[in-house]
Amino acid sequence: MHSITKALLNRSSEPRLKAPAPPEDVLDLALACAARAPDHALLRPWRYLVIEGAGLERLGELFEASAPADASDTQREKLRKAPLRAPMVLVAIASPTEHPKVPAYEQEYAVAASAAYLVLALQAEGYGAMWRSGEVSDNDQVCRGLGLAEHESIVGFIYVGTVDSEKPPVPRPEISEFVSRWPG
Repeated sequence: MHSITKALLNRSSEPRLKAPAPPEDVLDLALACAARAPDHALLRPWRYLVIEGAGLERLGELFEASAPADASDTQREKLRKAPLRAPMVLVAIASPTEHPKVPAYEQEYAVAASAAYLVLALQAEGYGAMWRSGEVSDNDQVCRGLGLAEHESIVGFIYVGTVDSEKPPVPRPEISEFVSRWPG
């Protein structure tokens, strides 16, 4: 089995992460892999924010500030603490450009592929990752607070670090459950 196939088959979301985060050379390698995602017309519609250290606390404050007015204290605290679940958070941002042949949604798909390559590369280098999204990804206050332009959107928050503890394997579907042959 080829090493890339093995990495794909062993990929899993790792919710329990601790320090250390990947060093700069490993992060740069993973980001270089992310830049190899399929990208019609070579528009490179992605960008990433790297958040570490005190930035994680500020991200938590931004998450908390984005809570609806009727959020409970427990919900606000959960939002504030969310970024502290890992020593590094990478924000995958779709930054589409106008193009006559490449609609914005196709560019967003390219960003999702880029983020998936990033996660795979980090895991292949021995780090754990968890791609999270949810309400904070679509929140205008969070987007503005992170400096996104009006046309940009968050594809996901990728939590990264060293795997803290092993978890049971996730059952995977049989190929026959999601593949069929079209008879034409």
